[in-house]
Amino acid sequence: MEKKKVNIMVCGKPASSVSCGVLGAGVQPEGSRRAFLFASRESVKEKARRRLRQFDVGDKFSRLPLRKASVLLPLMVREGKLHLLLTVRSLQLRRSPGEVCFPGGKREATDVDEIDTALREAKEEVGLQPEKVEVVCRLVPGIDKMNHLVTPVVGFIEDTFQATPNPDEVSHVFVVPLEYFVKPLNYNTLPFKTSSGYSSRMHCFMYEDHEHQMSFKIWGLTAHFAVFLALVIYGKRPTFEVDYDLNNLISSAENNFMNLYASLHERKKSNL
Repeated sequence: MEKKKVNIMVCGKPASSVSCGVLGAGVQPEGSRRAFLFASRESVKEKARRRLRQFDVGDKFSRLPLRKASVLLPLMVREGKLHLLLTVRSLQLRRSPGEVCFPGGKREATDVDEIDTALREAKEEVGLQPEKVEVVCRLVPGIDKMNHLVTPVVGFIEDTFQATPNPDEVSHVFVVPLEYFVKPLNYNTLPFKTSSGYSSRMHCFMYEDHEHQMSFKIWGLTAHFAVFLALVIYGKRPTFEVDYDLNNLISSAENNFMNLYASLHERKKSNL
């Protein structure tokens, strides 16, 4: 009996010569995959940029008569999601040893502005070169327990950045998904009153870093900045209460800050 030869055609060509359609499903050249990941990463960053620029305060609060400090809020994209880089202060430091914070510190005479301070401190603390940071904006500042005006500077860094911590200042460097600061797994809030008598709430997050098998407590002004950054970028209600009008986030954040500053100013006047 004579056997018949059957030619299977795919995409208009013999199947033996084709790597498309059903037979090629799931097969993606490495170059195409890299291009797709790059495009996806840039899309995430561009959406965040657009939101952040709407909340850029520039030098609006720079002339307030307080000692100045800045922190860098370094954002990166990992696995298609925004992450935030944080540090743990060295146990050798006199002030707040072992606490989680952003790279940053006090302004020096050679610093041009708040951005200069944040970039210089990040270089000194974790080896992040200023030219490797895409600065996007400055957000509403805060006032620390030493009554410094602390400006948060937001910038993008590459997810490939390898930190080289200065052991005199930093003991650990880690990253947290930004969404954790609106949808945490382990959160607590504490009533808080500043030295000037201003009442607020203090956010406190516990974050389990599986990469380093460590648990980190993120609270105080660091948590305050992280929460506000997440609210700005995601524009959605968190799973916990915040002291903002979420329908008027920028104006309520500025009002909160000015109330805090006013309480500090009044206390200084009463001490004269």
